[in-house]
Parts: sequence; C-alpha cells; structure tokens
Amino acid sequence: MISLQSSNLLGCSCAPSNRRSKAIHAVSKKSALKIDYDNLGFGLKDVASNMYISKWSTGKGWDKGFLEPYGPLPMYPSAQVLNYGQSIFEGMKAQRSVKNGRMLLFRPDKNSERFTAGAARMSMPAVSKAQFIDAVTSIVRENADFVPPHGKGSLYLRPLLMGTGPILGLGPAPEYTFGVYAAAVGAYFKGGQLTPIHLIVEERFHRAAPGGMGGTKAAGNYSPVLVTQLEAKKNGYSDVVYLDAKTDTYLEEVSSCNIFVVKGKTIKTPPLAGTILPGVTRDSVIQLARSRGYEVVEEPVSVHEAMEADEMFTTGTAVVLCSVGSLSYKGDRRQFAKDGKPTAVALDLYQALTGIQTEKIEDPFGWVVGLEV
Repeated sequence: MISLQSSNLLGCSCAPSNRRSKAIHAVSKKSALKIDYDNLGFGLKDVASNMYISKWSTGKGWDKGFLEPYGPLPMYPSAQVLNYGQSIFEGMKAQRSVKNGRMLLFRPDKNSERFTAGAARMSMPAVSKAQFIDAVTSIVRENADFVPPHGKGSLYLRPLLMGTGPILGLGPAPEYTFGVYAAAVGAYFKGGQLTPIHLIVEERFHRAAPGGMGGTKAAGNYSPVLVTQLEAKKNGYSDVVYLDAKTDTYLEEVSSCNIFVVKGKTIKTPPLAGTILPGVTRDSVIQLARSRGYEVVEEPVSVHEAMEADEMFTTGTAVVLCSVGSLSYKGDRRQFAKDGKPTAVALDLYQALTGIQTEKIEDPFGWVVGLEV
C-alpha cells in the first residue's frame, strides 16, 4: 500500500490567487452539504467544485497546472479537438477506507501509463506521470467533501487531454489542455451495483477493427456506440456486446467495459490485440482471479462459447465488476443469473476487488494509494 503525504502540488507562478483559492473552498463546502449520498446516480448532478487545468504550447511545454472552479473551457471554434477530434480521457475513482475513512486511489500509475500511450497514438504531447498523479491527487484533496462515505459511492475522476489550439488544415494542435474534473457518483447501471445486466450481441456495427483505434481511450471511440446502445436499451437490454470486425465470430467488449466468460474454474477474456481497451480493472481482475485459484486465459472467445458458458461478467472503472444476467444472440437468450442476484464467481471477485479498493481486506499487490491530507 502506497501513501502520498500532503504537499504543495501546484507550486508555480500560474497558480490561482488567494482570492480564487478562497472562492474554491467556499463553493466546495457549500455544494457538498447538498449531496444526497443515499441516492447517488452516475452523472454530473453532484459535480465537484474544483477542476485542474494545465496548458501546453510549442517551445514552453506543459505549465505546472492550477486549480480553478469547475466551469466552461474557453476555445475557438477552430480548436483542433472540435474539428478533428484530437482527445483522450481516463476514468478513475477515489473512495473512502473502511478502516479510518481516509481517501484512496486505485492504481493511478496504470491510468497514467495508458494516458501516455494514448497521447502517443493521437500525436499529442505526453503528460508526465508525476504531473498526472499530482493533478489527480490535488483534485481529490481539494474536493474531499465530495468523496462519499464508505459504501455510499465514490468520487469519479475524469482526466482529459485535448488539442485546444486553433487549426484549419488537418494536423496536430498548436496548443493542448490537460484537465481533471470530478463528481460524486453511485452505481453505473440503473439497477444498482450488484444487479445483473442484460446484453445483446450487436450484429450490424463494430466498435473497432484491426489496426484501428480500439485499444486507445480516445473520445471519438465512444459516441459511435450510442446508435446501438440506445436501441438496445429501448428494447429492454442494459447494453450491447460487440463482435470482431474480421469474422463476426468472437466477442470483443461492451460499449464501455471489458467482458469475461466463466466455465467451471476457467475464466476467459479476449486478448489485447489492439481492438479492445487495456482496462485497468481488467488487468486487476486477471491477477486477482489467478491469485484465488482460477485459471485465467486471454484468448478469443466465440459468441457460441459465450452462449454455453456458466457465467459472464463485465469490468471497468465505472461498472467495477458486474454480473451478466443474460446474453441474447440471433433471437436466443442465455440466462446466467436468477432472481436478480449476481452469479457466484462474479460476486466472489467483486467482493475481493472492492475489499482491496476500500482496505476491507489486505492488498497483497500494492495497488491502493492512500492520500494523507
């Protein structure tokens, strides 16, 4: 378990004035008092008062960043991100320890590594690991009142990297913005954290193709799934699962999370081959499952194999680990969960994972980062 001591994370000439800092804290305290922690959803109803902003320009590189009240980002209509989509993001959470209520982060170094890889894929300047973690920890500390009590939810963190400089022809932006905002959230799916979800296999569209952008957490990867996701929800499903673009045979991932299938003591998940996102939760569950005696195999999973599995579950920062109640394909429906209860392996791994994330059980992997205020 790693502990980050309180320190001045801004330390730059561009830091906000004393007047601005006082305004930030005043807004934070006032807003936090209105949060209904017993009825948190996954949205921006309880957005945190402060955000972190850092700017990059040619010849100067990244400034040291500063905190300011959450609000609009000024940019020209010709900003690269608005015209050509040069943008990546991350998803992270801060939670309270079951032991003493202190704030905890989960593997922020892995999010930083993925952020760096995404920047390279999108031809953007990388944010150093030190600045990335400083930005995230400063936002958690400054918005401490928005971190729900243990068992009530989490503070969801959204780091962004965008080409905000103006440009007309296609090319890298002349200026970039690195930002982090946050919101107090509850379960991602409406039924609640442990309620099984119902998926349908998408047969028309593909999320990604070999050699494409599927393995990058780029902003442009997500809105294209809405056309199928909204249709699925209209028909009573929670989400869709996509097939590979080459053969329409193998599962890849759900709209915003990775997928696993269970048969006996063997757990299978699609391999990282450039078309699916290298999820931090995915990697954690693979290691955790192996440590608990499961055989975990990273290899292609056919839709027919999935329809004959004992269980399925999804993983991701937002969804954590969620049982799949049923999978539908070409009119057939495979039921995994009964009476709205999570399946056995999924529940076992969920309890182990969240136990580590909240210090309820020992963290043998050194994943949890404690924030000392």
